[in-house]
Amino acid sequence: MKKEKLFIAVIGGNESSPEELNAAEEVGRELAKQGAVIVCGGLGGIMEAACRGASAEGGVTVGILPGDIRRAANPYVQIPIATGLGQARNVIVVKSAQAVIAIGGSYGTLSEISHALQNDIPVIGLNTWSLSRKGQADTAIIPTQDPVKAVRKAISSITGR
Repeated sequence: MKKEKLFIAVIGGNESSPEELNAAEEVGRELAKQGAVIVCGGLGGIMEAACRGASAEGGVTVGILPGDIRRAANPYVQIPIATGLGQARNVIVVKSAQAVIAIGGSYGTLSEISHALQNDIPVIGLNTWSLSRKGQADTAIIPTQDPVKAVRKAISSITGR
């Protein structure tokens, strides 16, 4: 029986710190080692770093692009999907995944986190947004400071192991 591939989104900003980029690359490497397919927004920053890491380990990368031009994808995206949807493509990124790893990010990342949580897709947070509701901490985002642990938590949230 063929083992079903895991699809994990890696989300974060185009503009990121060197630490966030290093973490994203390590996440990409570890996801590839675990046989997971990376889904991302297909552009630069966190998305490119995660795809670079995955590519270095022979992993599969999918970029859900905001525009109409496939070649706008970062050079490490193997499967570019041009949507022409702009930021609305954020919904497709998270709905294509079984779990999400958020690294850093701005409001676009926050919108992806929101879509994931609204759809009961687990979100692992690495130096990203924290949430509160009515003045109380909301623990929906599973925090970690370690890229390898982020991958383990994402896979565990899908497989239960």
